[in-house]
Amino acid sequence: MSTSKLQQLRNSLNNAIIGREKELDFMLIALIQGGHVLLESVPGSGKTMMAKSFAHAFKGKFKRLQFTPDVLPSDVTGISYFDPKTQEFILRPGPVVTNILLADEINRATPRTQSSLLESMEEKQVTIDGETIKLPEPFMVIATQNPVESQQGTFSLPAAQLDRFLFRIEINYPSFEEERKILKDFSQTPGEVKTLSIIEIEDVQQWRRDVRKITVHEDIETYILQIIHATRQHPQVELGLSTRASLALLHAAQGHAFIKGRSYVTPDDVKLMVTPLSSHRLMLTAEGMLIRELEDVLQEIIESVQAPVEAATK
Repeated sequence: MSTSKLQQLRNSLNNAIIGREKELDFMLIALIQGGHVLLESVPGSGKTMMAKSFAHAFKGKFKRLQFTPDVLPSDVTGISYFDPKTQEFILRPGPVVTNILLADEINRATPRTQSSLLESMEEKQVTIDGETIKLPEPFMVIATQNPVESQQGTFSLPAAQLDRFLFRIEINYPSFEEERKILKDFSQTPGEVKTLSIIEIEDVQQWRRDVRKITVHEDIETYILQIIHATRQHPQVELGLSTRASLALLHAAQGHAFIKGRSYVTPDDVKLMVTPLSSHRLMLTAEGMLIRELEDVLQEIIESVQAPVEAATK
């Protein structure tokens, strides 16, 4: 399996987006595995810039949609309108018909508009006035939201929609030295995208075929299922991980092994994927929310499940 172009892409992204190596890897795994990503952090932390830079490295189509309360479902999916000249209805697809869609501040849209993305995220198609359009492959949604505005004219994403995101990625503040480098590199060119367009659609399609060949030992499958079931049995968890989440964890671990250049999944691949994959799917009980942080509960669950011996996974 040749991953030279994959490593070239990772290097280009890491040079353009400072201090976000782990987060960019998660986004790359999502692209390869056909998943979607929810970026969450305070305003001004570079969510939109990171999404635009990531999309710019890919030669496919990219569209950005700024969500506001007055955005309608048809603004996302498209419309069918009557042309008086031809006396016919004409289908005009919306911005969702693309390879990478940036849904900026998705929680500012109404639930009806948010739900217009459900079909495209799950089934990779969109229906406009009864006519179904297959979305191009690959297709990926990168959504952003600001948690500090959760009570200011925003609409929380329902659990069914959150479950369709492969990862929820929190963008933390950069370190002192990382922020110094940002000041030096971007003081003259704020907002400039510095990634090179080096990845073809065919490259992503080939990676998707190759990642399916990553070996997952039966012990690793058991380990994944034990973690999933532990989330459902924890006394402070109201809503545990679904079957969709168990498949997602398997695919995410395969993706991580792939970008690291390995042909097999290790327990560490699984462990690294649990938090970004689970933090938006898991719901604590009312009592649990008062006394525990979700990340601490997840860490407790991971530590409660014994990992298989790595030598047996190769």
